[in-house]
Parts: sequence; structure tokens; C-alpha cells
Amino acid sequence: MGVTLWIGLRKHIRLDIAHSEVADMLLRHATLLLALALLPVELPADASQNKGDWRRQLPDAPADGDYFAEGAPVPAKVELGRQLFFDKLLSGNLNISCATCHHPLTGTGDGLSLPIGEGAVGLGVTRDTGVGNAAVFERVPRNAPPIFNLGALEFDILFHDGRVQRNSAFPGGFDSPAGMDLPTGLDNALAVQAMFPVTSATEMAGQAGENPIADAAALNDLAGPAGVWAQLAERLRGIDAYVVQFVDVFDDINSSGDIEYRHAANAIAAFEAVNWRADDSPFDRYLRGNREAMSRAQIFGMRLFYAPNKGNCASCHAGPFQTDHSFRSIALPQIGNGKGDGIFGYEDFGRERVTGRPADRYRFRVPSLRNVVQTAPYGHAGTFDTLEGIVRHHLDPVGSLHAYDRSQVRLPSRADLDLLDFAALDDPGVVLAIAESNELAPVQLTDAEVQLIIEFLHALTDPSMLDLRRDVPRGLPSGLPLAE
Repeated sequence: MGVTLWIGLRKHIRLDIAHSEVADMLLRHATLLLALALLPVELPADASQNKGDWRRQLPDAPADGDYFAEGAPVPAKVELGRQLFFDKLLSGNLNISCATCHHPLTGTGDGLSLPIGEGAVGLGVTRDTGVGNAAVFERVPRNAPPIFNLGALEFDILFHDGRVQRNSAFPGGFDSPAGMDLPTGLDNALAVQAMFPVTSATEMAGQAGENPIADAAALNDLAGPAGVWAQLAERLRGIDAYVVQFVDVFDDINSSGDIEYRHAANAIAAFEAVNWRADDSPFDRYLRGNREAMSRAQIFGMRLFYAPNKGNCASCHAGPFQTDHSFRSIALPQIGNGKGDGIFGYEDFGRERVTGRPADRYRFRVPSLRNVVQTAPYGHAGTFDTLEGIVRHHLDPVGSLHAYDRSQVRLPSRADLDLLDFAALDDPGVVLAIAESNELAPVQLTDAEVQLIIEFLHALTDPSMLDLRRDVPRGLPSGLPLAE
């Protein structure tokens, strides 16, 4: 399956939203022109109480040392990871890959509010819920996060609730859903993260009774001799082309019998870290000294973004990747079937699920804003379809929650799944609890200022990440198709 097919697929994925995107673009530019007309000819003196406050919030541009403590992975490891990332061999029913929900043609996400995982057919916004006994059991409870820059060293805590995090108290150096059963020898948090989608019934494993991997996952047998990871390793050992690559890449593999699933996770993480390193945006070039890299509007937007007395966005979106890796509750609407929390099981308690602390209820990890223009929908449940929508939510989170427009949710319809999509929002008690958890103070910005901040967010796009067709392999050692 060649690149030509993927070009056609991308056009197909985007066809149904193309007209709305054109309209949004025209409206954005019209509003921006108005905003620019209101700006003074010259940059004004710093408006904060302490001159230069906003400048002190600016980070350094990312550098090589921010990514690889011992040098970049060898190309052969990256290539092996690329093949594994796209290979449905790693799913219980041989019908879904990592790339299905994190595709390079959809901004390393899937373009949906909530992923449609194991059992579905198609990619991106064209993905449906499948048919018959093979159809999806439920929607994946949380939005598929983008993968840009997650190989950087500072990303040592992952998932919306931070259930993978560096912790020296554990043998492998990371706390994770596997606890003490997590294998040692995983390169970084990104590799640890790659260990778990294959164990999820909804994401990649399938439902109990469908295949032996799903059966092991249902018993929470991840690391046993017949567990999920052992069965996946056995599949890889049976494909000569993979065995040759594993032996070539890893010093501790001399024959097929040495292959473990952790090796595959390390290779996948290497591919993600190298290929989706996005740090040559106009903003990065500006930070490196090129004062012409950003437009006048983007510079004004940057000031609003970083000024403590204006947008104050850097109070959470700080550092070289615009995240401080903290967990915050900002009254985000809950859609979908949730994580089984609450009296009726349609809530998602967020960080509390990891820490057990009620104070962490409805808190979710602050996301990086790199390439944010490409990664809609936004929020842990993908509740905001546009960049302007999620920006405006930050101005008045509680008001936005109560006035939430459900039409912006991107989900393929199926009657039984639809019943749960807005169950949480239809529960006044849940909405009140989410509102009361909010910890973000209202922000006063004019419409023009909002548009300028959005312009700055456009300056966080690395142009090399706009067309990622290069990341799609032409074929796979397993012989399985790349796409439905």
C-alpha cells in the first residue's frame, strides 16, 4: 500500500470538514484584520505592573539536550518503531494499530472527540463503529492526545491522568498501571506508555472471548508467561523480517527467543521521539534570535499569552513546550461513557483515579501547545472543536461549562453509544461538581485580544509537521494492511 493511497485517504478524511474550515479561516482573518486595525503603530511599553514581566516568562527554545541524554536513537531503531507503530499485529484481533488513533495525517491524533477503537473501520473523521459481532463495545473514554515532542526528557509523566510517571520506588523506574510487574529496561516514559494500549479491551486487545490476548487482558495478566506482553512478543518472534531487525537494533537480543514486548515499546518510542520532534516553529526561531520569524500580530499575541496581568496562560502553559506538566481542573465538560466513576459510572475523576485524593477530582494534565492548531478537538474528552472555543473556555470556565454547545462534538453516531454521550452533562449534580472543582479564575480579554492569542498559537506550528506522509510505511513485515 503506497503513499498515493494515503494521499487519497487524507483528502477523504478532510473532505467533510473542508467547507467549514474555509469559512472558519475567512472569519479568523477578518477578525484578525479588525484586531490589527486597533493596534498602535509601535509596540507599546510593557503594560504589566513590573516592566518586563511577560519577557521573563519566555522560555528558551528547545535544544538537542532537551531530548536525548545519550544521543538520538540509531536510524534502524527508529525504522523498526515506525513499522511496529503501524502494524495491526500488535492488536488482539489484528484489526487496529497505534497509528489508527495517532495517525500522522490527522496531527498524530484521530480528529475525533473520543477515539473509536477496537472493532471500528476507517480512519480519522470517517471512522465508524463497525458492524455485527466485530463492532466496537464502547467509545474510548478519553481523547487521543497528540504525540508531538513527547520524547523530550521533561515528559516523564504521561496520559491525561498521569498514570505513567517516573518513580524510582518501582523496579523499572516508573509507576504505571502494571505496578511492580512493569518490566525493567524501558527507555523513557514514552516507552512505558506504549506498553498499555495493547492491554486495553477498548483500544487494541479486544473483548474477552475474542482472542487469547483479550482473555489475558480481561484477567489483568499483563506480565505473566501467558500474559498480554508475552503473547505479543511471541507473535513478533514468528516473523523473520522482524527478528532480523530486533537482533540488529538491540544488543541484548541474539535470537528470536530474546525478543520481549518491552523492546517493541522502546522502538515505538524512538520513532515517536525522532519523527515527531516539533521545535522549529516561528516562535522557536524568534526565541533563537530571528525577530522577523513571527508576524506583528503573533508578537502581540505572545505578549498577551505571557503577561501575568493579561492572558497569564504561562501560569500553566510554561516552559519550552508550553506545559508545566501539572494537573488542573478547569471545568471541562464531560462527554462519553467516562471511566466508570461516580454513582452511575459515566464520570471521569481524572487525576484522583491515580492519587486517590478527592482534591484531585476532575484534574487533568496540562497539555503541551506545540502544533496545537493541528490537534483538535481539545480537552481530555475532546469537547471543543475549535481553537477559539477552547481559548474562550479559559476566560470563564464555569460559564462556558453551563453554556456548552454540544454540536461541536465529533463522534460517529450509533444509537446505543449515543445514549451515554451526554449522560454526565444531563446530570445537574455532575455539572455542579465539575463547576465547583474549577480552579481557574476568570480572565478579561477583548475579542481582538483573543484573536491575537490565537495568532500566537499559530506561531507554535513547526512547518515540517504539516505534511507527515513521509512517516507512513509502504508495507509491513507482518503483511497486514496499513488501512481498511
